[in-house]
Amino acid sequence: MSRSDRPTALPAGRTAAALDAVDRAMLDVLADDARISVRALAERLSISRANAYSRLDRLLRDGVVTGFAARIDPQRAGLGTSAYVLVTVEQTAWRALKDALGAIPHVEHIALVGGDVDVLLLVRTPDNATLRDVVLGRIQAVDGVRATRTWLVFDEFPGAGSPLS
Repeated sequence: MSRSDRPTALPAGRTAAALDAVDRAMLDVLADDARISVRALAERLSISRANAYSRLDRLLRDGVVTGFAARIDPQRAGLGTSAYVLVTVEQTAWRALKDALGAIPHVEHIALVGGDVDVLLLVRTPDNATLRDVVLGRIQAVDGVRATRTWLVFDEFPGAGSPLS
């Protein structure tokens, strides 16, 4: 990543970039249709194309928009079995664990969480046998993993802006 591609530093004490109403509206439109042209985006927001280009460039540069992706239906993509896997880890192992867990096929999302467990994984597999292999054979084999609990997902109801909509 070049220096110009890195997100700009935030002022001391801020955890997020300052966004105005137009920025938020732009994010809503992009979440709904990331393939929209800048011209159409400008028209939807009632701003000039130059303003739309400038704002989009700033949102990308600041790391607010991190990329553009297709929304995939996991069932139709052959990933009909989903589970949340709660992982308890050795506290000093998090940095190495993050890379090892991220390299496991079918692990879609990794979150470091507070509470009774340390890591929450979203795993999507074609079937229960593959899920078993991922959890028992791959996740539990990672150095630093102390225990796992698996919560099978029966159905999902995506919220606004979800990649599952």
